[in-house]
Amino acid sequence: MDGLVREWRPDWPCSVGAALGLHKRGGGDPTYRVAGDRHWRGIRTPAGPATLAIEPRSCEGVVRAEAWGPGADWALESVPTLLGADDDLSGFEPRTPEVEQGWRHYRQWRIGRTGLVMEALTPAVIEQKVTGQEAFAGFRMLVHRYGERAPGPGADLKLWVQPSAGTIRQVPSWEWLRMHIDPARSRALVTAARVADSLERTVGLPGDEVERRLTSLSGIGVWTAAEVRQRAHGDADAVSFGDYHVAQQVGWAVTGRDFDDAELADYLEPWRPHRNRVVTLLLLTGRNRPRHGARMAPRTHLPARVTRT
Repeated sequence: MDGLVREWRPDWPCSVGAALGLHKRGGGDPTYRVAGDRHWRGIRTPAGPATLAIEPRSCEGVVRAEAWGPGADWALESVPTLLGADDDLSGFEPRTPEVEQGWRHYRQWRIGRTGLVMEALTPAVIEQKVTGQEAFAGFRMLVHRYGERAPGPGADLKLWVQPSAGTIRQVPSWEWLRMHIDPARSRALVTAARVADSLERTVGLPGDEVERRLTSLSGIGVWTAAEVRQRAHGDADAVSFGDYHVAQQVGWAVTGRDFDDAELADYLEPWRPHRNRVVTLLLLTGRNRPRHGARMAPRTHLPARVTRT
């Protein structure tokens, strides 16, 4: 079935994979697929569900996007912003050899934004204070049990769309436990879903105000707010302070030793309002931090997982 098509010509060598990769939640993310050169996303837009396929055609200098479903027009309209067309590089200077190296290798990378707050907030809350393995499994189960198949060819690709805020509000407490999502995280998600409309209206507001509104909700802290600002708002200054790895990895990339959050904040201060841009460039090109000891193990006290494809 043919969808609506848009061809867009960016004014820089746009890296589709680099821009979209931030929105993929683990290797088994049911809302994201890569088939050949095409990146497929299942999206819940303000106009309804959509399947969006984006394909770079570098030899022609264009990006080709095709979309299906009630939200197809909205999805196609969002493509330039999603890929970073609105990313403002004004005032950014690499300043140090480490950041310069990252900028030299990833100059084509831009920070895009989805404009969809709940889409970013739902997996971010599920990822709070657990291993990636547990978080990605919980997100998959939530999508499979309460989301819906993406429209058009998305269904054939087993592509899904996240559940709506209204659906999240109705999930029973025992079902959250069956998905390995504990009461603290499920309460935070339900609380956010109750005010989802007002959260969606934060798109376009200054980053500090977005953080204030998000963190005013019980169970939403600075880390979760930053994860949302990066994806939904395209905020180049939103740093994931409190992350289990970020401060350590940045410290290792620039000094050969771990940073804590206070040291990370001091190091990044000269780059405002591009602190998250600097973090990403350093993580892309910095030295890998050696592992010490065993990885954090997933918790085992919650009920067995139930999945559906």
